[in-house]
Amino acid sequence: MVIATVVLAVFVGISLGLLGGGGSILTVPLLAYVAGMEAKQAIATSLLVVGTTSLVGAFSHARAGRVQWRTAVLFGTTAMAGAYAGGHIAAFIPGTVLLIGFAVMMVATAIAMLRGRKNAAGTSSHPTLPLAKIAAVGLGVGLVTGLIGAGGGFLLVPALVLLGGLPMPVAVGTSLVIIAMNSAAGFAGYLSSVQVNWPLAGMVTAAAVTGALIGARFAGRVDPELLRKGFGWFVLAMASVILGEEIHPAVGLVCAALTLVAAAVMFACTHYAACPLRRIIGHSRRTVAA
Repeated sequence: MVIATVVLAVFVGISLGLLGGGGSILTVPLLAYVAGMEAKQAIATSLLVVGTTSLVGAFSHARAGRVQWRTAVLFGTTAMAGAYAGGHIAAFIPGTVLLIGFAVMMVATAIAMLRGRKNAAGTSSHPTLPLAKIAAVGLGVGLVTGLIGAGGGFLLVPALVLLGGLPMPVAVGTSLVIIAMNSAAGFAGYLSSVQVNWPLAGMVTAAAVTGALIGARFAGRVDPELLRKGFGWFVLAMASVILGEEIHPAVGLVCAALTLVAAAVMFACTHYAACPLRRIIGHSRRTVAA
């Protein structure tokens, strides 16, 4: 199982390097269900793995000019405070509750990404939110980061794209900087109450870093719109897995089936004029673009 965990960790890194998020979405289930860690130990270890991997991936994106540093500092500073607090608060919440909350947040985030940006152009390199709102969003993302062991990418990328007005490639690179900051603070909060398996954590981190370098290399070559939609469907699929493990397998199967049906409907209505929902979807997109 250790070998399987390390091999799968490479895909965690690829997700982070390519999408600017999703690493924790893979790492927490990987450590909990494949490596066999207790929920809180998996969450704490995930913060270490994702934080280190994100830092390495951020360097590659920064060299390519895909990091908006002002946004990273504003989000990151407030998010670190929230992540540190969340890491301490998590000691008083059952692990199953944390994972279910994690899955619910994933579903909400995926829906937001699939609906698209408020600003269809999405070309601004500066956040459109007032500083107070940027700080509030950062604090909230950080709190979630510390509580559920997520580096925050699955929340940060939508926040940077939907609220901050950043193009998807820049949002990916910027999110990695913030994820590294968040994860360090959240991990520090967990250290007081959780024992870390350092040898396993080191092996998983090394594998994930390798994947991050691969993912970052291809991030600038993939269509941003395709990245956004792929990210959304990926998050929905992983949420189904977690809900199935933590509540009941039937719940996971139902969620997975609904995800497949939604994907099929969206594909059909995008490519075939006969789809009865085509007009509704087209109207929704025009409303969002406006």
